[in-house]
Amino acid sequence: MPAQDFAHVTDWVFDLDNTLYPPEARLFDQIEVKMTAFVMQALGVARPEADHLRDHYWRLYGTTLAGLMHEHGVDPGPYLTEVHDISLDHLTPDPALRAGIAALPGRKIVYTNGCAPYAERVLAARGLSGLFDGIYGVEHADFHPKPDARAFETVFAKAGIRPRQAAMFEDDPRNLAAPHAMGMRTVHVAPDRAPGAHIQHHTADLPRFLAALRHR
Repeated sequence: MPAQDFAHVTDWVFDLDNTLYPPEARLFDQIEVKMTAFVMQALGVARPEADHLRDHYWRLYGTTLAGLMHEHGVDPGPYLTEVHDISLDHLTPDPALRAGIAALPGRKIVYTNGCAPYAERVLAARGLSGLFDGIYGVEHADFHPKPDARAFETVFAKAGIRPRQAAMFEDDPRNLAAPHAMGMRTVHVAPDRAPGAHIQHHTADLPRFLAALRHR
């Protein structure tokens, strides 16, 4: 991993889910159950149809919430509260990840398609509280979800992120296209690297990747 590729970076942007904790934690298993239950109640449909819509809207709009808002006028507030009311008991602190993030020079933010209160809970469970200059959720993007370029532009403007001096860490390859187009360094955090010129770096071990940046 060429550390010099990050020599200019002073703004560091981290996704939350499956990025700042391992996919093996499977938090989305819980969240998807909550999403399906919400769709069933809000739209009055049976579980198979609710499961279909949950996945369909995620693929079409970037998040299930965006589809529910666009096609059904769903109020995002109750949705965000309900679907993120999950157990985090099996998340554990990661001292190596904390050390890697703490050593990065400049500003650091978390930006998630979830909501900020949920992000704060996850960060606390991972031992990462107090590391970041800002925590931004979909509510800060005027409910435009990643990968919509408007979402990134809105959040980065609020956070004061300078894309050409920034790096983005993200597990969903779709969500690296807009940051790459804006001039950011992009890092795909996942077990396997996805194809695409918009993915400049890949890691399956974020603490190790960040540790290597200390020697840039």
